[in-house]
Amino acid sequence: MVGILVHGDNHFIVRGPLPDRATSLALVRHWSIIQIGQAIPDSLRAWTISTREFRENLEWAVIVPGEGEISPAVENLLEVLRARGITIHNSESDDW
Repeated sequence: MVGILVHGDNHFIVRGPLPDRATSLALVRHWSIIQIGQAIPDSLRAWTISTREFRENLEWAVIVPGEGEISPAVENLLEVLRARGITIHNSESDDW
């Protein structure tokens, strides 16, 4: 599975299953801070950042609020996903 994890004005294209709320937050914390030589925690090994994917392959989306606004390009991509019937999960929402 491939999805998008949006964090403020940053985003990650991710290979792995749809993460739950706690895992989404952990992934954002792990990938947002450069940690040279730091091992990936076992609990996050099911997800990897993908550098090359087609938008048609995206199957899930999660928004984790952060600093900055979501870029227009990412907002457009989220609208395309909504139009395809993909639920956009928000870590601040009760509707997970």
